[in-house]
Amino acid sequence: MQKKETLGELIRFAIVGTTAAAIHYAIYWVLQHWINVNVAYTIGYVLSFLVNYYLSAHFTFKEKTSAKNGIGFGGAHLVNYLLHIVLFNFFLWLGLSRELAPIAVLAIAVPTNFVLVRFVFKHFKKS
Repeated sequence: MQKKETLGELIRFAIVGTTAAAIHYAIYWVLQHWINVNVAYTIGYVLSFLVNYYLSAHFTFKEKTSAKNGIGFGGAHLVNYLLHIVLFNFFLWLGLSRELAPIAVLAIAVPTNFVLVRFVFKHFKKS
């Protein structure tokens, strides 16, 4: 049963993550034409974070939102954001275009984020 539950969470996480990533990228893509790319990336991240938290709680992990898992989710996403911004600037430094760098970041950051967020919802559920 545990493997089936984890697989279901992984599939739902992929759906929510794809939605959040699309929101993040769309906001970033529009804003990067007018403002600094790091600011555009951050604004996109923050707005997608809000959608991601709600959907992760209710859809992915079938939990209610609470101050406890909200703080844990925020902490996990702070780590995730730092990973994002470091990788984003690294890929820009390597010469990837402003349009492709966020996609390269997602390839690394999304699996890491799943582990962190799953821990938050599973750990705080038991506490």
